Amino acid sequence: MRSIKKQKEVLLGVTGGIAAYKAAEIVRLLRKNDCSVTVVMTESAKQFITPLTFESLTGRHVYSGLFDPQSPSAMEHIELSKKSDLLLIAPATANIIGKAAHGVADDLLSCLLMTVIKPIIIAPAMNANMYLSSVVQENISCLRKRGVKIIGPEKGELACGDEGPGRLAEVESIVDAVKTELKTREKLNGKEVLVTAGPTREPMDPVRFISNPSSGKMGFALATEALKRGAEVTLISGPTKQEPLPGIKFIPVVTAREMKEEVFKCLAKIDIVIMAAAVGDYQPVRYSKQKIKKDKELLVLEFKKTIDILAEIGKKKGNKILIGFAAETEQLAGNAKGKLKKKNLDIIVANEIGISESGFQSDFNKTVILTKGGKQEELPLMSKTNLAGKILDMLNPYLISSLTTTKKFSRLK
Repeated sequence: MRSIKKQKEVLLGVTGGIAAYKAAEIVRLLRKNDCSVTVVMTESAKQFITPLTFESLTGRHVYSGLFDPQSPSAMEHIELSKKSDLLLIAPATANIIGKAAHGVADDLLSCLLMTVIKPIIIAPAMNANMYLSSVVQENISCLRKRGVKIIGPEKGELACGDEGPGRLAEVESIVDAVKTELKTREKLNGKEVLVTAGPTREPMDPVRFISNPSSGKMGFALATEALKRGAEVTLISGPTKQEPLPGIKFIPVVTAREMKEEVFKCLAKIDIVIMAAAVGDYQPVRYSKQKIKKDKELLVLEFKKTIDILAEIGKKKGNKILIGFAAETEQLAGNAKGKLKKKNLDIIVANEIGISESGFQSDFNKTVILTKGGKQEELPLMSKTNLAGKILDMLNPYLISSLTTTKKFSRLK
């Protein structure tokens, strides 16, 4: 196993299962790989392994209660989440998985799950029948949709004597997953990322406007994922019900013109532009300062094209990485390919709309991703949270190329 070059802060949650003793080996291997580890135990976990064991291995205080008199901070769940680069729960019982899925926060570890905005890895370990029960499977599926990484469990003989899935994943596999996740999350360190989201609205009169049903969920998911990967994130969004995470610079707009103005104000310092907003294509030619009265059977409106923000950026992007979206009802790849070339994009995400489970308002998207280099990847229906990770993973070759160019330029100077 290759070591992590830069030391990271890992929060390790240990819950009350027989596999809790294996968490000691997880700590040892994480520290061997240059990670600092802070352990948070549930009260049940203390029945299987003592806090003293983890204090000896980590050289740090072990946290367990929300009202720990030895804790240096009354808001420990907030402070610990701020300091961490990743939260790992191993072993994870059905109880903590259920709490995580349903937002129950009644102890320190479950409160941490509510406050941490860094990557979360969960390694389940329990009886096979419990693991295979519909409620546990639904809870695990729910967490996966939110972007939580699930490692294992493995099949084999369990402590109760039963055979089946439920054994904690191998310690080395868990540590490798942590290392991989931490390396992935370093990809955007030092990068300035601009994301647009939501719909735009073009007013007809003081009470009516032309718009579309975009919820903004995809753009907000991308902004959140970029933040988790170490980027400085600016999010420009039309009207939505979504709330950005703390740490994201948020700029609300309404019309396509307002969005263009704010985008170009930010553009000079930006490294990566992700245009996920559903910018309206047309606006009324004339705006009525007074409410249009409902006194005609037939109302005829004249429209003109709005500003094509994506095309304008494509003309001036220079070395910036530019990602666009294409909402399509047919010929996803074909329509997206033309847009990719015409607008000088590096990557385009064509998402299928017009079906109930995908697109506007949905928590899921079915997409085809195309790159300037000719790569085409068709992705199955997945949550917008997970899709955001897939899209940012596609940036890796461009980031390596950018780094190489920068180094060559530095040598020339």
